[in-house]
Amino acid sequence: MAQHQVVTDGATTAPDACGPVPEGACQNVDLALGRVFTLLGKRWTGMLLGVLNNGGQAYFSELRRAVPGISERMLSDRLTELTEAGLVVREVDAGPPLRVSYRLTEGGIALKPALHELAVWADRYLPESALKSGGC
Repeated sequence: MAQHQVVTDGATTAPDACGPVPEGACQNVDLALGRVFTLLGKRWTGMLLGVLNNGGQAYFSELRRAVPGISERMLSDRLTELTEAGLVVREVDAGPPLRVSYRLTEGGIALKPALHELAVWADRYLPESALKSGGC
């Protein structure tokens, strides 16, 4: 497993060498973890990755139906971000009719174990009542 560097109070150290943090010291998140949540922490992104990981290739309209509450504009934006991040491939079927499908890249597929573990964690530690109901 790759070692990630942790930035604490402006100094970069290996996570194993950090030891206890002095009181009042500034703690920053692991830089790799920061990159992950910058992308995956956006609303709908994790659910889209989950749908694609469970079902393989999907058309835009199928993804729209699979994620209740997402607007077409937001779906388009999230798919564009995932494509630019190298997790999703966009393929255009010239038709007629013109259809656009999406599938995961190797990097997107590699997220499946992490997404599964997050779901297991949520079932165990994150009760539904802890979240405000905002949709389906």
